Amino acid sequence: MKDLQPRIETLTEKKLVGKSLAMTFSHDRTPELWRSFMPARKNIKNSAGTDLYNVQIYHHISKPADFNEHTEFEKWAAIEVSSFDAIPEGMKPYTLAGGLYAVFIYKGMPADFRETFEYIFYQWLPNSAYELDQREHFEILGDKYKNNHPDSEEEVWIPVKRKA
Repeated sequence: MKDLQPRIETLTEKKLVGKSLAMTFSHDRTPELWRSFMPARKNIKNSAGTDLYNVQIYHHISKPADFNEHTEFEKWAAIEVSSFDAIPEGMKPYTLAGGLYAVFIYKGMPADFRETFEYIFYQWLPNSAYELDQREHFEILGDKYKNNHPDSEEEVWIPVKRKA
């Protein structure tokens, strides 16, 4: 885990179209969200690539200690689009704000992500030149993503800002 070093990247604003659900870590509705989104994604026009976006919006998180099993957040299953024209019924537009991100590559099963999460927030972040920023967290599920497979790979984007 010690070799898990991120790249620091500035993301430009992105237009996404997808579906969202409110949830907590103890009442995780992620499978329900993606089961609803995946069959309907073929109806999205103006797609700007094949990557899937798994976005978390935490309204009350300012430090890693704020994360717990009762933390409420909004999760999106989405794809990037070039415009918000012709949004399919049952889908919504979302603008990803962009900004500075620490991007980690996670390889493994979703159930094993907790160790990586803890490393990012309790080891890497406190010892880095950055602190958590109040923006979206998300994963990009690209070509190397294989749902529930030990060789699956995804990009984990953590919003950061330089420490004062």
